[in-house]
Amino acid sequence: MTRSGLNCPGDGEKRKKVGILGGTFDPIHTGHLILAEAAFEAYGLDYVLIMPNGNPPHKPGQVHASMEQRTRMAELAAENNEHFKVSDFEKTPQDYHYTYETLEFLVREHPDTDYYFILGADSLVHFHTWMEPERICRCCRILAATRDRMETEVLRGHMERLKKEFDAVIEPLETPNIDISSNMLRERVRKGRSIRYYVPEAVEAYIREQNLYRENHRK
Repeated sequence: MTRSGLNCPGDGEKRKKVGILGGTFDPIHTGHLILAEAAFEAYGLDYVLIMPNGNPPHKPGQVHASMEQRTRMAELAAENNEHFKVSDFEKTPQDYHYTYETLEFLVREHPDTDYYFILGADSLVHFHTWMEPERICRCCRILAATRDRMETEVLRGHMERLKKEFDAVIEPLETPNIDISSNMLRERVRKGRSIRYYVPEAVEAYIREQNLYRENHRK
């Protein structure tokens, strides 16, 4: 498999550039959307694919909303942005769906596309623990976004180590430091506090309608 971004297009062929922002999105929030928009703008992407994780192996038993609910929240969040697309590709009956499997499938099915996998700095630190990190790196470029106030030099140190260990193509993605987490939002909802402006209005309404993240909520 040829590393994404290092393919040689034929005469007159224009390769597509697609960003991938994966996550549990439990719920999706403004920080996710700003990250996707920053990647789209900085790297001239054709669009960003927002992909909720089906059953993330790194969070066993920790997902609170169903796949259908999380996908619907992502759709509501993306509905007014023409260069955001939502995929429920990882909705499968199998126990886990690993990132390398998703990326290898996409590269096989769309050989005319270069993929840009968007990661926050906190995820980049633990990237070496993911299943088959080298296979992930063969399929895409990684865009590393600063998060959690990580110092630039610390982030660059992690990037250099991954480049050497996995022959990865990693590029920085400058974004504002939006200190929001899905865990924090779930806690606010549980306590009856407002999440207005933390999530798009349509997502806030959906959470309320579905009675998500309350004490009596069941998937």
